[in-house]
Amino acid sequence: MRVSFIIPLYNCLPLSQAMLTSLQATLPADLNHEIILIDDGSTDSTREWLATLNHPALRVLLNDRNLGYAATNNRAAASANGELLVLLNNDLVLTPGWLEPMLALHAALPKPCAIGNVQLNIANDAIDHAGITITVKGKPEHDVTLPRSSDFKTSPAVTGACLLIARDLWQQLGGFDEQFHNGAEDIDLCFRARRAGYTNAVALHSVIRHHVSASPGRKENDEHNSYLFTLRWEKELIELGARAWCKHHVRHTPYRELLSLPAILLFLSGLRHTPPAAALHGVKRNIEHSLGIWSKRFG
Repeated sequence: MRVSFIIPLYNCLPLSQAMLTSLQATLPADLNHEIILIDDGSTDSTREWLATLNHPALRVLLNDRNLGYAATNNRAAASANGELLVLLNNDLVLTPGWLEPMLALHAALPKPCAIGNVQLNIANDAIDHAGITITVKGKPEHDVTLPRSSDFKTSPAVTGACLLIARDLWQQLGGFDEQFHNGAEDIDLCFRARRAGYTNAVALHSVIRHHVSASPGRKENDEHNSYLFTLRWEKELIELGARAWCKHHVRHTPYRELLSLPAILLFLSGLRHTPPAAALHGVKRNIEHSLGIWSKRFG
């Protein structure tokens, strides 16, 4: 099975060079693959460096202007020849054995969508990502919890910093939505796949290191991206945030009063599958508060 690695570049040349070196050093020797480096209008020496590369597995694409993360990945994916796409940020440091667990998990799941992995913040080696969770406020954030013993865990979404997906499914979903600009594109893709019955999951034995948010301008559009994402996925965010709301409620309830919360306790234990109405109402109220602030700014 041929794998296409897609790496968007925007400045940060030393990180890009180190990332490519780590990628080439950690790929299985017999892997049928291509590496697509696509530059999104870098203003440092990235393009000069790209012009020096000469390897049969490497292809270079150049954007005429800065298009942003979503459009750049979409362009590269449209030119890919692999049956599997692996999206990679240029600020990763890949470690031996990182790819094989992701490939194995994709092959094992009945209807896989996005396969992610565990990412350590290179500044301190703390876990930065082991999936995406939805907070009590109905907002996506990186999950940093690991099961005690498992090869993988399912997740509402995974980060596009390191994401494996079948090219056919990517095309079926339409790739990244270019309404988002450098944020939330990956979670939106995962939510669309989830709505279609596919599973997003984290390969827990795949561990890499990440210079978190090193790309210039990475956070500039976070609030607007969050506004668009929340408008589109409010219902799902309410349902997914209910677990966090229940955990928060239990933590702030005196121990002697916990037995008065049977619906919440049953839901958290897995004996009840539908979230309590109070939890849904609580998350909805938090989301409406955020939307009210965003609508004044962007509406």
